[in-house]
Amino acid sequence: MLEMGLILLAGIWAGMINVVVGSGTLVTFPVLLLFGYPPLTANISNNIGLVAGGLSGTWGYRRELAPNRAMIVRLLPASAAGGLAGALLLLVLPASAFKTIVPVLIILGLLMVALGPALQRLSARRRALTMAGTPTGAVPSGGAVGLLAGIFVLGVYGGYFGAAQGILLVGFMSIVTSLALQQINAVKNVLTTVVNAIAAVTFIVVAGEHIDWKVVALIAAGSLLGGFFGAKFGRKLPPAALRATIIGVGTAALVKMIFFP
Repeated sequence: MLEMGLILLAGIWAGMINVVVGSGTLVTFPVLLLFGYPPLTANISNNIGLVAGGLSGTWGYRRELAPNRAMIVRLLPASAAGGLAGALLLLVLPASAFKTIVPVLIILGLLMVALGPALQRLSARRRALTMAGTPTGAVPSGGAVGLLAGIFVLGVYGGYFGAAQGILLVGFMSIVTSLALQQINAVKNVLTTVVNAIAAVTFIVVAGEHIDWKVVALIAAGSLLGGFFGAKFGRKLPPAALRATIIGVGTAALVKMIFFP
Protein backbone atom coordinates (compact mmCIF):
# COMPACT_ATOMS: atom_id res chain seq x y z
CA MET A 1 0.00 0.00 0.00
CA LEU A 2 2.87 2.37 0.75
CA GLU A 3 4.41 1.66 -2.65
CA MET A 4 1.09 2.20 -4.44
CA GLY A 5 0.43 5.41 -2.53
CA LEU A 6 3.85 6.88 -3.33
CA ILE A 7 3.59 5.99 -7.02
CA LEU A 8 0.15 7.62 -7.13
CA LEU A 9 1.48 10.78 -5.46
CA ALA A 10 4.45 10.81 -7.84
CA GLY A 11 1.98 10.61 -10.73
CA ILE A 12 0.01 13.60 -9.39
CA TRP A 13 3.16 15.67 -8.96
CA ALA A 14 4.50 14.63 -12.37
CA GLY A 15 1.19 15.53 -14.04
CA MET A 16 1.28 19.01 -12.50
CA ILE A 17 4.92 19.61 -13.41
CA ASN A 18 4.47 18.36 -16.96
CA VAL A 19 1.64 20.80 -17.66
CA VAL A 20 3.35 23.84 -16.12
CA VAL A 21 6.98 23.09 -16.97
CA GLY A 22 7.62 19.68 -18.44
CA SER A 23 9.94 17.39 -16.49
CA GLY A 24 7.56 15.03 -14.70
CA THR A 25 9.49 11.94 -15.76
CA LEU A 26 12.27 13.06 -13.41
CA VAL A 27 9.80 12.50 -10.55
CA THR A 28 8.10 9.24 -11.48
CA PHE A 29 11.03 7.41 -13.08
CA PRO A 30 13.32 7.52 -9.99
CA VAL A 31 10.40 6.50 -7.75
CA LEU A 32 9.83 3.39 -9.85
CA LEU A 33 13.54 2.55 -9.79
CA LEU A 34 13.51 3.01 -6.01
CA PHE A 35 10.89 0.27 -5.71
CA GLY A 36 12.95 -2.10 -7.79
CA TYR A 37 11.30 -1.92 -11.22
CA PRO A 38 13.72 -2.63 -14.11
CA PRO A 39 14.70 0.58 -15.97
CA LEU A 40 13.04 -0.45 -19.24
CA THR A 41 9.81 -1.46 -17.51
CA ALA A 42 9.84 1.74 -15.46
CA ASN A 43 10.45 3.92 -18.52
CA ILE A 44 7.77 2.29 -20.67
CA SER A 45 5.12 2.02 -17.92
CA ASN A 46 5.79 5.62 -16.88
CA ASN A 47 5.46 6.84 -20.46
CA ILE A 48 2.09 5.17 -20.93
CA GLY A 49 0.74 6.40 -17.59
CA LEU A 50 1.68 10.04 -18.18
CA VAL A 51 -0.45 10.23 -21.34
CA ALA A 52 -3.52 10.75 -19.13
CA GLY A 53 -1.95 13.83 -17.54
CA GLY A 54 -1.13 15.24 -20.94
CA LEU A 55 -4.75 14.91 -22.01
CA SER A 56 -6.15 16.65 -18.92
CA GLY A 57 -3.50 19.38 -19.12
CA THR A 58 -4.24 19.97 -22.81
CA TRP A 59 -7.93 20.31 -22.01
CA GLY A 60 -7.11 22.80 -19.27
CA TYR A 61 -5.16 24.95 -21.76
CA ARG A 62 -7.81 24.77 -24.51
CA ARG A 63 -8.36 28.57 -24.55
CA GLU A 64 -4.68 29.24 -25.21
CA LEU A 65 -4.69 26.62 -27.96
CA ALA A 66 -7.53 28.15 -29.98
CA PRO A 67 -5.49 30.86 -31.78
CA ASN A 68 -2.80 28.38 -32.88
CA ARG A 69 -4.78 25.44 -34.25
CA ALA A 70 -3.30 25.78 -37.74
CA MET A 71 0.26 25.69 -36.37
CA ILE A 72 -0.54 22.67 -34.21
CA VAL A 73 -1.94 20.78 -37.21
CA ARG A 74 1.31 21.45 -39.10
CA LEU A 75 3.51 20.35 -36.20
CA LEU A 76 1.62 17.23 -35.11
CA PRO A 77 2.97 14.93 -37.87
CA ALA A 78 6.56 15.85 -36.98
CA SER A 79 5.94 15.14 -33.29
CA ALA A 80 4.18 11.87 -34.05
CA ALA A 81 6.96 10.66 -36.37
CA GLY A 82 9.59 11.64 -33.80
CA GLY A 83 7.74 9.87 -31.00
CA LEU A 84 7.49 6.68 -33.05
CA ALA A 85 11.20 6.79 -33.94
CA GLY A 86 12.19 7.43 -30.33
CA ALA A 87 10.04 4.59 -29.01
CA LEU A 88 11.60 2.15 -31.49
CA LEU A 89 15.09 3.37 -30.55
CA LEU A 90 14.34 2.66 -26.89
CA LEU A 91 13.75 -0.99 -27.78
CA VAL A 92 17.03 -1.20 -29.72
CA LEU A 93 19.56 1.02 -27.94
CA PRO A 94 20.83 0.65 -24.35
CA ALA A 95 18.55 2.29 -21.79
CA SER A 96 21.36 4.68 -20.79
CA ALA A 97 22.11 5.95 -24.29
CA PHE A 98 20.39 9.33 -23.94
CA LYS A 99 20.97 9.82 -20.21
CA THR A 100 24.53 11.00 -20.69
CA ILE A 101 23.42 13.97 -22.79
CA VAL A 102 20.23 14.83 -20.86
CA PRO A 103 21.99 17.37 -18.55
CA VAL A 104 23.44 19.16 -21.57
CA LEU A 105 20.02 19.25 -23.21
CA ILE A 106 18.41 20.62 -20.06
CA ILE A 107 21.02 23.38 -19.78
CA LEU A 108 20.41 24.28 -23.42
CA GLY A 109 16.65 24.31 -22.85
CA LEU A 110 16.93 26.53 -19.77
CA LEU A 111 19.16 28.98 -21.62
CA MET A 112 16.62 29.18 -24.43
CA VAL A 113 13.80 29.79 -21.94
CA ALA A 114 15.79 32.47 -20.09
CA LEU A 115 16.88 34.23 -23.27
CA GLY A 116 13.54 33.70 -25.00
CA PRO A 117 12.23 37.30 -24.91
CA ALA A 118 15.47 38.83 -26.24
CA LEU A 119 15.82 36.13 -28.89
CA GLN A 120 12.18 36.56 -29.92
CA ARG A 121 12.73 40.29 -30.44
CA LEU A 122 15.85 39.61 -32.50
CA SER A 123 14.05 36.94 -34.50
CA ALA A 124 11.09 39.26 -35.10
CA ARG A 125 13.37 41.92 -36.55
CA ARG A 126 15.02 39.36 -38.82
CA ARG A 127 11.64 38.03 -39.93
CA ALA A 128 10.49 41.55 -40.69
CA LEU A 129 13.51 42.03 -42.96
CA THR A 130 13.06 38.61 -44.55
CA MET A 131 9.36 39.13 -45.12
CA ALA A 132 9.76 42.57 -46.72
CA GLY A 133 8.12 42.47 -50.11
CA THR A 134 6.43 39.09 -49.54
CA PRO A 135 2.67 38.59 -49.32
CA THR A 136 1.06 39.11 -45.91
CA GLY A 137 0.98 35.94 -43.90
CA ALA A 138 3.80 34.23 -45.81
CA VAL A 139 6.34 32.30 -43.78
CA PRO A 140 9.97 31.96 -44.90
CA SER A 141 10.44 28.35 -45.93
CA GLY A 142 13.73 28.04 -44.07
CA GLY A 143 12.10 29.00 -40.77
CA ALA A 144 9.21 26.59 -41.29
CA VAL A 145 11.55 23.72 -42.17
CA GLY A 146 13.75 24.48 -39.17
CA LEU A 147 10.72 24.49 -36.84
CA LEU A 148 9.49 21.14 -38.17
CA ALA A 149 12.97 19.61 -37.97
CA GLY A 150 13.41 20.76 -34.38
CA ILE A 151 9.98 19.43 -33.36
CA PHE A 152 10.83 16.07 -34.96
CA VAL A 153 14.17 15.80 -33.15
CA LEU A 154 12.58 16.67 -29.81
CA GLY A 155 9.87 14.12 -30.57
CA VAL A 156 12.55 11.44 -31.00
CA TYR A 157 14.03 12.42 -27.66
CA GLY A 158 10.58 12.41 -26.04
CA GLY A 159 9.69 8.98 -27.38
CA TYR A 160 12.99 7.58 -26.15
CA PHE A 161 13.33 9.04 -22.66
CA GLY A 162 11.33 12.27 -22.39
CA ALA A 163 12.85 13.82 -19.26
CA ALA A 164 12.52 17.63 -19.60
CA GLN A 165 11.09 17.27 -23.11
CA GLY A 166 8.67 20.08 -22.26
CA ILE A 167 11.45 22.43 -21.18
CA LEU A 168 13.28 21.83 -24.45
CA LEU A 169 10.13 22.42 -26.48
CA VAL A 170 9.32 25.67 -24.66
CA GLY A 171 12.88 26.88 -25.07
CA PHE A 172 13.05 25.94 -28.74
CA MET A 173 9.69 27.50 -29.62
CA SER A 174 10.60 30.62 -27.63
CA ILE A 175 13.37 31.42 -30.09
CA VAL A 176 11.83 30.23 -33.38
CA THR A 177 8.27 31.55 -32.98
CA SER A 178 6.72 34.82 -31.87
CA LEU A 179 4.07 33.20 -29.64
CA ALA A 180 3.47 34.37 -26.09
CA LEU A 181 4.88 32.07 -23.42
CA GLN A 182 1.48 30.78 -22.24
CA GLN A 183 0.54 29.92 -25.82
CA ILE A 184 3.86 28.13 -26.27
CA ASN A 185 3.16 26.19 -23.09
CA ALA A 186 -0.24 25.17 -24.42
CA VAL A 187 1.22 24.00 -27.74
CA LYS A 188 3.94 22.17 -25.81
CA ASN A 189 1.30 20.22 -23.90
CA VAL A 190 -0.32 19.04 -27.13
CA LEU A 191 2.95 18.02 -28.76
CA THR A 192 4.34 16.16 -25.74
CA THR A 193 1.03 14.35 -25.30
CA VAL A 194 1.09 13.23 -28.93
CA VAL A 195 4.69 12.04 -28.59
CA ASN A 196 3.86 10.10 -25.42
CA ALA A 197 0.69 8.64 -26.94
CA ILE A 198 2.43 7.45 -30.10
CA ALA A 199 5.25 5.96 -28.04
CA ALA A 200 2.70 4.33 -25.71
CA VAL A 201 0.87 2.65 -28.59
CA THR A 202 4.20 1.46 -29.99
CA PHE A 203 5.19 -0.03 -26.64
CA ILE A 204 1.84 -1.76 -26.20
CA VAL A 205 2.08 -3.35 -29.65
CA VAL A 206 5.71 -4.46 -29.67
CA ALA A 207 6.87 -4.51 -26.03
CA GLY A 208 3.91 -5.62 -23.97
CA GLU A 209 6.08 -7.86 -21.81
CA HIS A 210 7.85 -4.77 -20.41
CA ILE A 211 4.64 -3.07 -19.24
CA ASP A 212 3.52 -3.18 -15.61
CA TRP A 213 -0.17 -2.30 -15.81
CA LYS A 214 -0.46 -1.64 -12.09
CA VAL A 215 2.16 1.09 -12.43
CA VAL A 216 0.45 2.40 -15.56
CA ALA A 217 -2.91 2.64 -13.76
CA LEU A 218 -1.45 4.41 -10.72
CA ILE A 219 0.54 6.96 -12.73
CA ALA A 220 -2.38 7.51 -15.12
CA ALA A 221 -4.81 8.20 -12.26
CA GLY A 222 -2.32 10.50 -10.53
CA SER A 223 -1.24 12.40 -13.63
CA LEU A 224 -4.85 12.86 -14.75
CA LEU A 225 -5.57 14.76 -11.53
CA GLY A 226 -2.22 16.52 -11.66
CA GLY A 227 -2.87 17.70 -15.20
CA PHE A 228 -6.11 19.42 -14.17
CA PHE A 229 -4.51 21.09 -11.15
CA GLY A 230 -1.41 22.05 -13.12
CA ALA A 231 -3.46 23.74 -15.85
CA LYS A 232 -5.46 25.74 -13.30
CA PHE A 233 -2.27 26.91 -11.63
CA GLY A 234 -0.11 27.39 -14.72
CA ARG A 235 -2.63 29.47 -16.69
CA LYS A 236 -2.74 32.06 -13.88
CA LEU A 237 1.00 32.66 -13.83
CA PRO A 238 2.22 35.85 -15.53
CA PRO A 239 4.91 35.28 -18.18
CA ALA A 240 7.81 36.30 -15.91
CA ALA A 241 6.61 34.01 -13.11
CA LEU A 242 6.05 31.13 -15.53
CA ARG A 243 9.53 31.61 -16.97
CA ALA A 244 11.02 31.70 -13.46
CA THR A 245 9.09 28.53 -12.53
CA ILE A 246 10.38 26.70 -15.60
CA ILE A 247 13.97 27.76 -14.88
CA GLY A 248 13.66 26.90 -11.17
CA VAL A 249 12.21 23.43 -11.70
CA GLY A 250 14.59 22.74 -14.57
CA THR A 251 17.59 23.74 -12.47
CA ALA A 252 16.43 21.51 -9.61
CA ALA A 253 16.03 18.62 -12.06
CA LEU A 254 19.51 19.31 -13.44
CA VAL A 255 21.09 19.28 -9.97
CA LYS A 256 19.32 16.04 -9.14
CA MET A 257 20.49 14.32 -12.31
CA ILE A 258 24.12 15.40 -11.92
CA PHE A 259 24.65 15.03 -8.18
CA PHE A 260 21.97 12.51 -7.15
CA PRO A 261 21.60 10.10 -10.12
